[in-house]
Amino acid sequence: MALTQEAAGENMAALAENPYPGRGIVIGRAAGEIASTVHVYWVMGRSENSRNRQLVQDGDTVKTQAFDPSKVKDPSLIIYNAFATVLDGEGRVNHVVSNGDQTDTVVDGLGSGISFEGSLIERTYEPDAPNFTPRITGLSIPEPGFARHALSMISRRPNGEPRRQTGWFDDADMEPGVGACIHTYASDSPSPEAPIPSFTGEPRTVLLDADPETTADRYWEILNRANRVALVVKQISLIDQTVQYAIRNQLQH
Repeated sequence: MALTQEAAGENMAALAENPYPGRGIVIGRAAGEIASTVHVYWVMGRSENSRNRQLVQDGDTVKTQAFDPSKVKDPSLIIYNAFATVLDGEGRVNHVVSNGDQTDTVVDGLGSGISFEGSLIERTYEPDAPNFTPRITGLSIPEPGFARHALSMISRRPNGEPRRQTGWFDDADMEPGVGACIHTYASDSPSPEAPIPSFTGEPRTVLLDADPETTADRYWEILNRANRVALVVKQISLIDQTVQYAIRNQLQH
């Protein structure tokens, strides 16, 4: 996939107008002359259970956490490691991001010598009928001055079987300041009783800034204020592998 800034502005405007894109992942290249990989992950929610969350950093892991533990009704699909790292069989650091506990599935698989796709082969969409939310997962493997990336979506076919889509791309496919974006939902449901339509099609080209704080501010302002919950930007230097985070949470202690 060739990722350029030509269509990115229109896609950013569409994201700003989308009341409920659900959870989303962006992987791309930071703007500017310093080579860096950027991961963006955001969480949105409509129910009290979904909105009762924040994203917190714990070493090289970023996880969802209940803001008020007394209000948690069902933690199974809302509490998980969103970001993690693992050494693969070649000794490279792999950076994983996802919208669920498949983060741990991929980390365990890569650490055991299983491929990214192979790690996810037993996973399916979320069992949250009637929405059957897709599981979205991203991977970056940075090397000095260069990185390779993957985005995966496991959604539900009309017959109930999982649809598995994985695309690989690298820095040669991207201009600085752009990334590939997928999110769980196309938009909000037409009525409270109707299923939320899933994201379909190819990843959307979107914009990225030179530093994580500016990128975090950009996406935080774009996301629907009534439904946004939390957001993290992770920026990985391709010069020395150092990592920076910028976190935004709707609920603050």
